[in-house]
Amino acid sequence: MRLETKIKLNRYQPRPYQIPIIDAIENKGYKRVLAIMPRRSGKDVTGWNLMIRAALSKVGVYFYCAPTYSQGRKIIWDSITNEGVKFLDYIPPELIDRKNDQQMKIHFKNGSLIQVIGSDSYDTSLVGSNPRAIIFTEWALSDPRAYQFSRPILTANEGWALFIGTPRGKNHMWETYQIAKNSNDWFAYKVTIDDTMHIPFSEIERERRSGEMSEDLIQQEYYTSFDMGVEGSYYAKYLDKMRNSGQIGIVPWEPSFPVHTAWDIGVRDSTTIIFYQTIGQVVRIINCYDNSKEGLEHYINHLQSLPYTYGKHFAPHDIAVKEWGSGMTRIEKAKHLGIKFLTVSNLSIMDGIESVRSSFAKMWIDQAACAPLIKALENYRQEYDAIRKVYKAHPLHDNNSHFADGMRYLCLSLPKTKDGLSAEDLSKRFQEAVNGPDKLPWMFRDPRQ
Repeated sequence: MRLETKIKLNRYQPRPYQIPIIDAIENKGYKRVLAIMPRRSGKDVTGWNLMIRAALSKVGVYFYCAPTYSQGRKIIWDSITNEGVKFLDYIPPELIDRKNDQQMKIHFKNGSLIQVIGSDSYDTSLVGSNPRAIIFTEWALSDPRAYQFSRPILTANEGWALFIGTPRGKNHMWETYQIAKNSNDWFAYKVTIDDTMHIPFSEIERERRSGEMSEDLIQQEYYTSFDMGVEGSYYAKYLDKMRNSGQIGIVPWEPSFPVHTAWDIGVRDSTTIIFYQTIGQVVRIINCYDNSKEGLEHYINHLQSLPYTYGKHFAPHDIAVKEWGSGMTRIEKAKHLGIKFLTVSNLSIMDGIESVRSSFAKMWIDQAACAPLIKALENYRQEYDAIRKVYKAHPLHDNNSHFADGMRYLCLSLPKTKDGLSAEDLSKRFQEAVNGPDKLPWMFRDPRQ
């Protein structure tokens, strides 16, 4: 006699404002869904249960991707809802074949696999995988390259991706939102506390009156605002001022002047390069480049592929002690490959940040070539202590840190790149280029002189 058992997935009851996310994937067939929701609105409960249903409906590999591996453990693997339900308990034990706590894997009896991963290790956790779906949680804080890396696989498998989170200024989540709301292939879903009403307004008013949360943070966390700027940003208001004054726009390369570079060098993190020229008192930032997990040869080859005539190359002071995997220090290896690095002053991070702030007035930045640099500077901010509800005295280390560090090194290098030209010198050089130098015989001089 064969006995049939029905198992109901009824531990999760979606709230009304969560249903459109599920409906977009399960019923409307969207392959790309972006859900921008307020803090504490049950984004991950929805995403996790959606993934469970998908894994049981169609056999395949499913990834739940947090910004980092450790955050994935906190957000999903060890997480408990306000009602006291463990996230893992949403899966009926009868459906589980085995679990791997260390790797955060769940094998289902139907052959499907769910694994929690981090976007910080996308190039190892996604290599050789064949996912049918990926959920990117806290998308604003994740490494966007994780999606770029997995997109061809998802397309080949006709798989879907869900991006969920709360804004963090106009970074890559804002860019994803611009794409999603203007594309028929995306389902863009953005709600605020006015739509969800999952927290009493009296509680938000209490936080506003008590000063526990600033108005900027309230707008960001509860009203999903991209426009209020990044709370705790070091440079956002300076960049806004530069835009208004026309200092961010088209900044062409001047071939008659050398191009200097400022580097932030990482081993496991990104390496960034900022290309700039100092002409008189003006700093012209004309280009930038970043990559990760590449050897020094890669970056030198990139420099050589550009048409610039180089001046000086600047790196942080620790370039003399860290190795690049060759047995030599980085500065020794660079010299061997034809680049002589100069080290910048070993000032504290806060002193370096102040140096950047005081240098913005004399900077011009190319908007197109330096878009990644501008975005990183706008979103470079203090780390927030969620328990004490205050900002810490140091920056948050995330994807924006690398270009921000490079900018600090650039500003600290400026005393070593001055060419000594004043405004009068520049004017004189221009006049000489047009009319010829004053010492030329009179017959070669411009009669207007």
